[in-house]
Amino acid sequence: MTETQGLRIAVVGATGAVGQQMISTLEQRDLPIKKIIFLSSARSAGIKLKFKGEEIEVQEAKPESFEGIDIALFSAGGSVSKELAPEAVKRGAIVVDNTSAFRMDENVPLVVPEVNEEDLKQHNGIIANPNCSTIQMVVALEPIRQTYGLSKIVVSTYQAVSGAGAAAINELKEQARDLLDEKEIDPKILPVKGDEKHYQIAFNVIPQIDKFQDNGYTFEEMKMINETKKIMHMQDLPVAATCVRLPVVTGHSESVYIEVEKEGIAASQIKDLMRTAPGIVLEDDPEQQVYPTPASSVGKNDVFVGRIRKDLDEDKGFHLWVVSDNLLKGAAWNSVQIAESLLKLGLVTVK
Repeated sequence: MTETQGLRIAVVGATGAVGQQMISTLEQRDLPIKKIIFLSSARSAGIKLKFKGEEIEVQEAKPESFEGIDIALFSAGGSVSKELAPEAVKRGAIVVDNTSAFRMDENVPLVVPEVNEEDLKQHNGIIANPNCSTIQMVVALEPIRQTYGLSKIVVSTYQAVSGAGAAAINELKEQARDLLDEKEIDPKILPVKGDEKHYQIAFNVIPQIDKFQDNGYTFEEMKMINETKKIMHMQDLPVAATCVRLPVVTGHSESVYIEVEKEGIAASQIKDLMRTAPGIVLEDDPEQQVYPTPASSVGKNDVFVGRIRKDLDEDKGFHLWVVSDNLLKGAAWNSVQIAESLLKLGLVTVK
């Protein structure tokens, strides 16, 4: 490959938290990049961002911005994706979209490379990046599903405020300072900015992420349920989720209960699977108090698994504790990983 060969990449939503992580991740990887452009709303256009020591001015995202682009990584909100992703595809780009806009579209593959990389071969120009909580869970469960089968999932999540954006991070920090100073607080962001009620997040736990649906589950919970079934190609798999927001800046945690299909499996066998599975780091030594925490996951691409134990009443039941950086494996790294998989599978050509 000569110096002039490489991919032409666009990052849409480049100034946002996930966009920044995408840029940082692209810098750290060896994906061959000939050209990179940063796109955003008109409000953020003109800002200069660095990529491998070079200053690049952020441009306003328009349909014509995607002329000549090979891969466009989107993380600028669902409305932007719905408007501009088809325009990018028309101009020959493959879109990796980090919003919920296309996830449940039957013509759009929903991909976690460790789980269903082969689904990329069915893409029609747009590939969806799953919800952050779904990603880390299916990475942890796929080795178990392949080896021992999977007949049930019940998950409770403990999600960081960064999943709700920069404003939610600021609200957590401001509330914590004010409460320590014994000042009044005025919540305005969480659980959902557009809802009528807002609750304190500092020193608190909010059992609502996204808006409630008619069935009593939140949209976040339904995303986890439906996306898991789609990624694993198991539409009849029983999946239940309760999604909770914690006063943690970065790093989602999950308590996952599963039931396998085979009888007589020991917890040690599940641990052995985790030791060699792609994208997973096993941290599980109760005697030494070794287990994953959100703080220790920040800045790392892996999914961390611990507290693996057999259920005391159900022979096929197991409990796992799953932790990951929601901005990396939950968003930016999974998107870049998809781009790398496209290259590996010959679905995008280096020119």
